[in-house]
Amino acid sequence: MIITNVNMVLEHEVVKGSLEVREGRIVALSDTLSQHSSAINGDGAYLLPGLIELHTDNLEKFFTPRPKVSWPSGSAMASHDALMISSGITTVLDAIALGYINDHGTRLANLERMLHTIVNSQQRGVNRAEHMLHLRCELPNADTANIFETLVEQGPVAMVSLMDHTPGQRQFVDSEKYRTYYMGKYGLNDQEMASFEAEQTAASEQWSDANRKHIAASARERGIALASHDDATVEHALESAALGCAVAEFPTTVAAAKASHDAGLQVMMGGPNIVRGGSHSGNVAAAELAREGVLDILSSDYYPASLLDAAYMVANMEDNHYDLCQAINMVSLTPAHTLGMDDRGSICEGKRADLVLAKPNDDRLQVLQVWREGERVF
Repeated sequence: MIITNVNMVLEHEVVKGSLEVREGRIVALSDTLSQHSSAINGDGAYLLPGLIELHTDNLEKFFTPRPKVSWPSGSAMASHDALMISSGITTVLDAIALGYINDHGTRLANLERMLHTIVNSQQRGVNRAEHMLHLRCELPNADTANIFETLVEQGPVAMVSLMDHTPGQRQFVDSEKYRTYYMGKYGLNDQEMASFEAEQTAASEQWSDANRKHIAASARERGIALASHDDATVEHALESAALGCAVAEFPTTVAAAKASHDAGLQVMMGGPNIVRGGSHSGNVAAAELAREGVLDILSSDYYPASLLDAAYMVANMEDNHYDLCQAINMVSLTPAHTLGMDDRGSICEGKRADLVLAKPNDDRLQVLQVWREGERVF
């Protein structure tokens, strides 16, 4: 396959020309246009490396499209996969929450069903994108470590994150925002919410520290990338670095983000934070971290299209120093390096032909075609 007349977004520069693929790999790049009759004409659009998503819980909304509605697993996975690939995402880490403590939610009920569906569909080769597992470990829970040890052996786990959503810290330093969020999410009244807060706080005091140390050590032994979650202080960042974390997921303050970045962690923020202009929880805006030069990776989190939208917005902001190549690296090359996946993440000879053809449309890039390992999947 030859793709020509494209602006190839490479690691450090944009080159207009052509690209050749054989047996799923990029074998040649050229700064000239191909005259081969079978060449795909990109009409001057951008050719990007396939995007790599480290943290998305998008699958949940397909398993439970409405409260108390359970959708068939195969159909849910196919719909989720199609949405990811149409957003230009060719490698997906599906985030599965374990150790969740509220029985009113659906995550616990869906846990094994979702995990089995992700692993089984990938093994059968029916997915358009390549799907792996991201185990999100809620630390203030008696069963979290045991559940982790069971699930980590069941599929291709590429990342583990350490979460603690206890009120008054990290994501929810503002307890009022905590109450607003969970009362709205689970329909709790004031008395139920007060009981829920007390239970969370007590569980965190009993289990969080032991679970954090156990799961971090287990992930290190297995060579699985480890991520902190919602670090809010310099002390949090230093603790995460000492545990061996490679990624700082969604730090909530500039201080925590800077400390994480300085300690060698890759600072990851949500694409929706960029697109919406701020955090829905009232925490630090991702654009502010971009201005500080400490934004390393973007994640679509709960909205797949936000990954490419956010990268393109970062590249076009006037108050930071990220050009288009650097912005696209945040959703491709840097995530690949973080996971130790040297076979993908950039347009380079020898790399997998995971490619996205996209053109500017108003203030975003519109995905036109997608290839994974040289096979067109969108």
